[in-house]
Amino acid sequence: MPRRLIRKYLPSPASIKNNRSLNVLGSRIHDPNLWHLNRRSVSGAVFVGLFVAFMPIPFQMVLAAVLAVAFNVNLPLSTCLVWISNPLTYWPIFYFAYKLGTLVLGLPDGEFNFELSWRWLKEDFGGFWQPLLTGSLISGLFFGLAGFSLMRLYWRLMVTKRWQQRHKKKTKNPR
Repeated sequence: MPRRLIRKYLPSPASIKNNRSLNVLGSRIHDPNLWHLNRRSVSGAVFVGLFVAFMPIPFQMVLAAVLAVAFNVNLPLSTCLVWISNPLTYWPIFYFAYKLGTLVLGLPDGEFNFELSWRWLKEDFGGFWQPLLTGSLISGLFFGLAGFSLMRLYWRLMVTKRWQQRHKKKTKNPR
């Protein structure tokens, strides 16, 4: 099973439990079910992490943690996967989401001139947020469901492979 592979790359429970931004979860963060690595919890965490990674919001890790607690999926994996959208990948991800949103909403393709200022926020963000949010939701759902399905498939293939290896070993060395 991919349990060992996943566990190797996840942060320790102590490092997540000591994260101050996750204090909003209170004692729920200590629920042992949030730390299990099984097919259901891992595939659900992949969906949550990828879905939130495509949302154009601050504090994505906190939202992923809240959703992981709400859906009782693996907390460390869901919070780690939001780092797919990081300072290097924000622009391509959100540009793609914006373009997808304009296509889906049938809006004219405007210029994508981002400027980190209050003036831009007041004047230009009004026509920009709807296609961005629509494209982000569609992208998040698509990649979240794709990740969920691929993780389920991968897990099943690994379990089947282990069963076959055990069966092969048994038939070679009967008792």
